[in-house]
Amino acid sequence: MTRRNNSRVAGFTFLLYIVAGISSMALKNRDPDNGLLVLLTLLTSLCALTLGVTLYALTRSQDPDLALLALTCRIIEAIPGEDGAIFFSVGSTIFAWLLLRGRMVPGVLGWLGVLASVLLVVVLPLQRAGAMGGPGSWASMLTWGIWFPMLIFEIWLAIYLIVRGAAEPGPAA
Repeated sequence: MTRRNNSRVAGFTFLLYIVAGISSMALKNRDPDNGLLVLLTLLTSLCALTLGVTLYALTRSQDPDLALLALTCRIIEAIPGEDGAIFFSVGSTIFAWLLLRGRMVPGVLGWLGVLASVLLVVVLPLQRAGAMGGPGSWASMLTWGIWFPMLIFEIWLAIYLIVRGAAEPGPAA
């Protein structure tokens, strides 16, 4: 695919990923045995894989080893389970850093992605270990507080990728 097509696919996939992910979380809390939940979970996993491949294609020229590591994290994230969010946050940190370093997105957007991702990289393992209130409940303000910056980043990144596309990588910032 071309760089422009990868950007558009990634942008639309981010939006689908957000809708499917939030919908599945809401449904899981109300009716965990619902067949729609299974479909939403599969869709979310497919979105994670698609994002991994398209973001890898966009960032591999900046650093192929880091881009491959981020892709691998997205692949692991796509496997339903308790630790998917941790792998999501690591992969997101790396991809956001590569987008920022290569000047493929505006600096403010890149830094928002790096900072939002790093926040998750730090807090999610602590919650998993029982600190900071334990694994996050979506009824908790802390959970919304640590995920909200990522939501803002992904929405704006999606819009940017759809409208403008990722710029050709420049020299490292």
